[in-house]
Amino acid sequence: MRFATRFAFAVTVALLLGSTAYASVSVDFVHPEKFRDPDFRSFSERNRLISEFRGYFETLAGRCLKKGQALRIDVLDVTLAGQYEPWRPYFDDVRILRDSTPPRFKLRCKLTEGGRVLAQGEEVVSDLNYLWTSSARTAMERHPYEKEMLRDWFCKRLVKL
Repeated sequence: MRFATRFAFAVTVALLLGSTAYASVSVDFVHPEKFRDPDFRSFSERNRLISEFRGYFETLAGRCLKKGQALRIDVLDVTLAGQYEPWRPYFDDVRILRDSTPPRFKLRCKLTEGGRVLAQGEEVVSDLNYLWTSSARTAMERHPYEKEMLRDWFCKRLVKL
């Protein structure tokens, strides 16, 4: 019984490590203190957001990129979905989501494979129809609209290359 448990654990660890070893991703947030979104002006909130989105990009790379591919992402600007409306009593720290306040990421990307550049460029990723995304509306995680938008962009734009 003890051997079976250890063997199962070893196989699980090997599978997890193997799935993330296929591709590498490097994510850099360039001058995040100058980003448009007000959440990036607070040091602690900025660090939490950087950690959250860096981890999400790494998860996407582990799922979507092929073995041997390397992706470098420079995040140049971020605007999260919604905006604060401080004139609303009791809701001054709540983001109000409207059609006119979509999430927006400005990215510089470089995708390589075996030292050969497959794609590179600067791109603004935004989703004007973010409020119509049903899976994001029912998600129980932080920033579901941004993550849904980034997942769609990542899988449609980078994986096809």
